[in-house]
Amino acid sequence: MSLQSILNKINPRKLFLVDALGAVLSAFMLGVVLVKLKSTIGMSENILYVLAVIPCFFAIYSFCCFLGYPKNWRVFMKIIALANLSYCCLTFGLIIRLYQELTILGFLYFISEIIVVITLSLIELQTASKMIYTKPEKPTSFPQKKH
Repeated sequence: MSLQSILNKINPRKLFLVDALGAVLSAFMLGVVLVKLKSTIGMSENILYVLAVIPCFFAIYSFCCFLGYPKNWRVFMKIIALANLSYCCLTFGLIIRLYQELTILGFLYFISEIIVVITLSLIELQTASKMIYTKPEKPTSFPQKKH
């Protein structure tokens, strides 16, 4: 099964749910787990709490879109995708700014999170834009000419 056929089968409503659950997981990891491991990852508690609050808003937004599923869902999906990408830019900026303080474990966690969120955002943008390429089916035989 090709990547294109998988992308074509994505249910946009479920994609909002995936986004919401992922945001909840990020908020939990940042605001609970990593705060307890702050010395192990090398990022301050204050920064982790700020990073944890952002996905809380994303989770609320995506859950509302999942539950309400607006008719113009494409616009709402593009908004959350762009918000996710902005969050990745913020996180990447913090990685650069705090590079000397981050441990290898902290660096790997944040890079991994960025990769996952960017992948989800690209899928959301493709789904919302309907720019997914589908090959037209080849006819099995040529149509008969009418005389």
